[in-house]
Amino acid sequence: MLHLKQLSKDFAGNPLFTEISWHLKKGERVALVGENGAGKSTLMKIIAGQSEPSSGEIQFARGARASYLPQDGIVTSGVMLFHEARSAFGELLAMEEELHRLGQELERQPHDSVEHEQTLHRYGELQEQFRHRGGYTMEAEIGTVLKGLGFAQEDWYRDCGEFSGGWQMRIALARLLLQRPDVLLLDEPTNHLDIEARNWLEEYLCSYPGSVILVSHDRFFMDQVCSRIAEIWNNTITDYHCSYTRYLNQREERVAALREAKRLQDEEVQKTEDFIRRFRYQANKASLVQSRIKQLEKVERIVIPPERKRIRFQFPDAPKSGKVVMELKRLTKGYDTKIVLNGVDLVIEKGERVALVGHNGAGKSTLMSVLAGAPFQGGERLPGHNVHMDYFAQDQANVLDFERSVWDEIYADAPYEMVPRLRDILAAFLFAGDDIHKRVGVLSGGERNRLALAKMLLRPSNLLLMDEPTNHLDLFSKEVLLDALRSFDGTVVFVSHDRYFVNGLATRIIEVEGGGLTDYYGDYEYYLEKKAQTAGEPAAGARPLRSSVSESPQAEIAKTVARSADPAPLPPVTKEERLRDREEQKRRKREDDKRQKRLGEVEQEIARTEKAVAKLEEEMNAPGFFDDPERGAVAGEQHAELNLRLEALYGEWEELSG
Repeated sequence: MLHLKQLSKDFAGNPLFTEISWHLKKGERVALVGENGAGKSTLMKIIAGQSEPSSGEIQFARGARASYLPQDGIVTSGVMLFHEARSAFGELLAMEEELHRLGQELERQPHDSVEHEQTLHRYGELQEQFRHRGGYTMEAEIGTVLKGLGFAQEDWYRDCGEFSGGWQMRIALARLLLQRPDVLLLDEPTNHLDIEARNWLEEYLCSYPGSVILVSHDRFFMDQVCSRIAEIWNNTITDYHCSYTRYLNQREERVAALREAKRLQDEEVQKTEDFIRRFRYQANKASLVQSRIKQLEKVERIVIPPERKRIRFQFPDAPKSGKVVMELKRLTKGYDTKIVLNGVDLVIEKGERVALVGHNGAGKSTLMSVLAGAPFQGGERLPGHNVHMDYFAQDQANVLDFERSVWDEIYADAPYEMVPRLRDILAAFLFAGDDIHKRVGVLSGGERNRLALAKMLLRPSNLLLMDEPTNHLDLFSKEVLLDALRSFDGTVVFVSHDRYFVNGLATRIIEVEGGGLTDYYGDYEYYLEKKAQTAGEPAAGARPLRSSVSESPQAEIAKTVARSADPAPLPPVTKEERLRDREEQKRRKREDDKRQKRLGEVEQEIARTEKAVAKLEEEMNAPGFFDDPERGAVAGEQHAELNLRLEALYGEWEELSG
């Protein structure tokens, strides 16, 4: 599907990657990983044709195309959402328009005319193409994608310009998915998605018929979607045919082996250099010294870049609190005429790690703000004994003063006794040296989030309220934050759309939905399991938290009847059917193995033929080569034959790759 050949890219003499060669097969889903600044987004832009490499080339299978979704910066306005999504089907819309035009011509033309017969034939052919390519299911597919990405049906006819930045990226993602390119390039596609939309996108990509290359800071998402990890590191690209979790272990082993190889090489180089210095001026050793010098010149030095700096911190020891940290009694909160929390009850106890989940707009951030002390319309909010609270809002990084320096921002909020420790705290969050004098306004989103987290270490607290603390943090920083919160001896209530983070921290899940709250005492995997089992029915182990929303007796009876009706059992799979399926899987595997084997042979033959062409061209370019006409004619014939052979091999490679 895609072949990178000797691709290089550098900026101002600093290489991102050097002469990398890499294949992508049809249907593969690859996660592109590497440190910030390694060149992940740059490589995706080069593949998409939005940036030029310094050298090398990119080859696609015949007719294949790639489409790219950047991290942000896409804004659409002046067109309804549904029409914007529909514009992804450009060719089908053109066919639909032509079918409409041909239909009008058929109405005008006499039935017994030659033109009518020709038009009717063209109409039939075009209609079949339109049906085969999904023209009649186009609107259903649009609805599926928009619903999956969280758009309500009433949103379909809103102007795209009415949507905020995060929803704008969802619009761009929807349009890209509907285009169904052969190579889908996604740069942080989950950044603006809630958990439900991430789950949907995960399933969609797992069944996507084309190839996918993605960059993501969502570890769980990569584990579920990708079966291959491509790491950009040390100016090259290295493949790991495994999940992201297994890649971390394999990478550690590989780097350890590389460090050991460098250590052995350094020892050998040191011995050789010592020999040269010792015997350089002894005439009877001159030949040996020259031999060692040449040997040293041929050594390809192993270069290992320094390990990236990582944040290291822990929260201050939590003051002791009472058993109940926070209680809400029949609390109601709304905006204008919309009720978000409708008479909810909630008790949070000491030491709990509570994750608030629910779709965008369900009221997670509203509940978090109420817990933090925001006003509400009815009910009670009762903080527990000796509760010291710290609140990290969803837009906490934007609350910082952009005109201050990093040092001035943290100094302004620091208690007197903490001032001597401020430099240590900033250093723990990678603000060292001149970095502390940077203006907050020039920091990246990740740096501002780190600074906001650093400010949470200034005062000890025993209740942390954290709304999307992982936004803009890379995978390593998320892991450090997760470790710090696990070791925190107070209580944590948090919102996060990173499922690995939620599952690694939460001991209790509270689902915010329809103005009420539902409790699940367990981690996120337990919550998903219960949701899958019950499909809307309250589960054993799931306790609905009281809401003032009451249902009619008729609704209660209907629910009871629905619960008592057992679903119809699926027909059992027969032994013969299982055997047939197994044989079919074996046959497909044999064919795929045979194709992969031949693909490898063709690639080797291409490499050998290209090498032969390069060698022949080098000979033909030598001065005086064509002084002998016969030799020149033979070489010309060989060159033509090799190029014909190469063209045939490329054709076979494209067929096998497709």
